[in-house]
Amino acid sequence: MAPVPLYADTNPFFWSTASLSFSSFLSHVLAFLNSALLLNQLNQVVVVATGFNSCDYIYDSSSSAAFNQSSPALCTTLLQTLEEFVSKDEQLSTKNEVIGIGSSLLSGSLSMALCYIQRVFRSGPIRPQPRILCLQGSPDGPEQYVAIMNSIFSAQRSMVPIDSCVIGGQHSAFLQQASYITGGVYLKPQQMDGMFQYLSTVFATDLHSRSFLQLPKPAGIDFRASCFCHKNTIDMGYICSVCLSIFCKHHKKCSTCGSVFGKSSAVDNLTSDRKRKHPETCP
Repeated sequence: MAPVPLYADTNPFFWSTASLSFSSFLSHVLAFLNSALLLNQLNQVVVVATGFNSCDYIYDSSSSAAFNQSSPALCTTLLQTLEEFVSKDEQLSTKNEVIGIGSSLLSGSLSMALCYIQRVFRSGPIRPQPRILCLQGSPDGPEQYVAIMNSIFSAQRSMVPIDSCVIGGQHSAFLQQASYITGGVYLKPQQMDGMFQYLSTVFATDLHSRSFLQLPKPAGIDFRASCFCHKNTIDMGYICSVCLSIFCKHHKKCSTCGSVFGKSSAVDNLTSDRKRKHPETCP
């Protein structure tokens, strides 16, 4: 039994500039969902649609309504629910709210996927082998760093791999870390027209079969963090020794736990250098 929550990026600001059309992307995803359900009658698939403002379940193969559905009925139900979700998510946006492509709500989707998996864990005596598949095109949102890292560590503790398929123009540092920490697979396809082939050959395999396969490995992983004060990705920063909050500049007090900081060594060195350059003269 292998439940597979699938996170699908529906951010309209990304798809309006993507090289692959949203309709083509959906055709590849629907074909992959059908093939995953045909591989094993115990497989379960749940689709979490993720927009710019919200995320929601749009399909669950284990539900009573979807249990006896054929492939055309699956497509019809999923597309109808997806259309309603996109319409609701669009109503939550304002015209001047988005600058550029914008990021999708990855943190919320991971949380919903983990909640679904926990329900499956507690539903019966047989422990399944779930995994999460993320299909993301939008760029990372640094403001979601804390929530995403909490979800990643929760997945690691529950031994749930997070597979990542990035379809945008840039790599996702968040998903690189998620796949690395949880033992999942990270892939950025080179040919978007062959999306179904990538999904079926790399991400359709169960956890037991992966030990016999040579799956792709990322060439490098971006481990940079985002600061808690400005939500920017940084190379070096200051860390609170109490709550491990990260800041890009020295602060007198931690904004997360309230701990009072002393002067940093960099500030002390700068002050001593200034004293050497401007010595006090005796009258």
